[in-house]
Amino acid sequence: MVDLSVEIGNLKLKNPVLTASGTFGYGEEFKDFVDLNRLGGFIVKGTTLNHREGNPYPRMVETPSGMLNAVGLQNKGVDYFIANIYPRLLQYDTNVIVNASGASIDDYVAVCEKLNPLAGVKAVEINISCPNVKQGGMAFGTTVAGASSVVSAVRKAYDGTLIVKLSPNVTDIAEIARAVEGCGADAVSLTNTFLGMAIDVEKMRPYLSTITGGLSGACIRPIAVRMVWQVANAVKIPVVGLGGIMNGRDAVEFMLAGATAVQLGTANFIDPSVTMKVIDYIEDFLKRHGMSSAKELIGAMQR
Repeated sequence: MVDLSVEIGNLKLKNPVLTASGTFGYGEEFKDFVDLNRLGGFIVKGTTLNHREGNPYPRMVETPSGMLNAVGLQNKGVDYFIANIYPRLLQYDTNVIVNASGASIDDYVAVCEKLNPLAGVKAVEINISCPNVKQGGMAFGTTVAGASSVVSAVRKAYDGTLIVKLSPNVTDIAEIARAVEGCGADAVSLTNTFLGMAIDVEKMRPYLSTITGGLSGACIRPIAVRMVWQVANAVKIPVVGLGGIMNGRDAVEFMLAGATAVQLGTANFIDPSVTMKVIDYIEDFLKRHGMSSAKELIGAMQR
């Protein structure tokens, strides 16, 4: 037997495998494909203070080894989540994490204040890195001042484990990571999508209604691994790695680079059962390499 458990602050995960916000709905949508109780946890879709319709269609397009999306945080708001979704998630024996976003600092604070009393929400991941909204989102995550202001305010409003989702669309992501660590973040997750664009050459117009969107999928993995390695060497808090993880081998690569846990995103669209396969791969990898704990993988890359 090997021990797959890891910790993110006070959050105990039975294994390092999480799902990325926006790719796994509210978890329930995947219950016919995976055993949700086996997951280290799942992160529900981006939740805002008020109802959001998201961006106009078209807002998704396939690209080489990846996809662009410009969904724009479509959701029914935090009050709807608390009243209608949250009670159903209490049946699952895993960590339910809410991805929170806002157009202003007050929005982030208000969302987290509403989530704070919910014992069944084990952590909040604040999204300061979404490239697909006109206000808030990535605007906060691209400067030390912006990131620090949001995290400092949310830290006062939320008592549970606080994960900050960082933007890769910056010059020095380690600098941002150190800033949010200093403001009370319990962990950072990275990377979110990269800002990209695709044009339909026959129609001579962009595929997306917003012109640009967030690039995800296997094509971004080498860059994401590099950023995870940089951040893991810059901060003392845990790093959650994501960005193009398509299988178990990819997940192990992120952990070797310094990630304590990983999130699977785009891969869920291709294979809804991929998370189960990744858990099995990590367990088998540990056995093959004579390791007794998943913690032995964290940052174990040999120079």
